[in-house]
Amino acid sequence: MDAERYEISADAARSLNRALDEQHAIVAVGTTSVRTLESAILAGNGRFVAGHGETSIFITPGFTFRAVDRLLTNFHLPESTLLMLVSAFAGIETTRNVYAEAIRARYLFYSYGDCMLITTKGSY
Repeated sequence: MDAERYEISADAARSLNRALDEQHAIVAVGTTSVRTLESAILAGNGRFVAGHGETSIFITPGFTFRAVDRLLTNFHLPESTLLMLVSAFAGIETTRNVYAEAIRARYLFYSYGDCMLITTKGSY
């Protein structure tokens, strides 16, 4: 999985930390956001710190999410690293079921396709 550069502004770090403190859900829009937020919270020892960095985190099933509570993302291609991330977040069996329904309903996959909101992380 390729590394990606990111930047978290001071305002964003404050908002994210307030969400943590107040136990509000943090919603990532896209897999790059997931990788950014999870890398940033690891680097900040459980807190978000303003600044820039690079993430090379490869999220697979078994990963413990510390930052992201919900995920909005498109339907990724089968056998892709991003589908691995989705499977880690939603659970393998849930992801299989969702994709089976998407195929049955002829959803569009990849960057300009349909999307899904995963509201609860973990295996089911």
